[in-house]
Amino acid sequence: MAYSNFTLEAVRREFQLEIVESAGIFSQVSTIVPQDRFIAELKEKVELAISSGTEKARSELIVTDVLFQLREHFNRRISFFSGIEFSVDAEQGLTGVCDFLVSLSPILSFLEAPVIILVEAKRENLTTGFGQCAAEMIAAQRFNKEKGNDIPHIYGATTSGTEWRFLKLEGVRLHIDRAVYPIAQCDKILGILSSMVEQKV
Repeated sequence: MAYSNFTLEAVRREFQLEIVESAGIFSQVSTIVPQDRFIAELKEKVELAISSGTEKARSELIVTDVLFQLREHFNRRISFFSGIEFSVDAEQGLTGVCDFLVSLSPILSFLEAPVIILVEAKRENLTTGFGQCAAEMIAAQRFNKEKGNDIPHIYGATTSGTEWRFLKLEGVRLHIDRAVYPIAQCDKILGILSSMVEQKV
């Protein structure tokens, strides 16, 4: 079994999670106004990604840009990885490749302190990615514990590039925000991701 094989129900059962769904978990987070150049380029890339209609185009053109902007906001004190092999516990299925992962370390050569997991939505269905995202979040939680990283909460997102949903893992309690954030609200999305890096939500 691998991350991509998990459904949300299977993750809940396997790891005895308590799942809490509520609206607006991240609604009070402050926005971050991105650079003008980023906004102009993002608009063009969103149009191109939508026209191409592929998940790969959306991730390459939109998600990577958002994470790059997030890294710049923190003056490159954080890093992000795409398509990284992240195997923590093969016996429990916590193995496989992560679509995207944000680390609380500037080191790019290897993964040191995962804090945000991002999963590409399949067929633009954000909820189907919850199982994979939750499994990867649990793996990140275990990874940090083994490494002695003091990171209380692990966060997650499922995204089609044009739409985003967010999760928070607090011990064995998985919070799922019912709100959907469109890329048109990129300032809000950046604000949420920033608050996750800072462990403020």
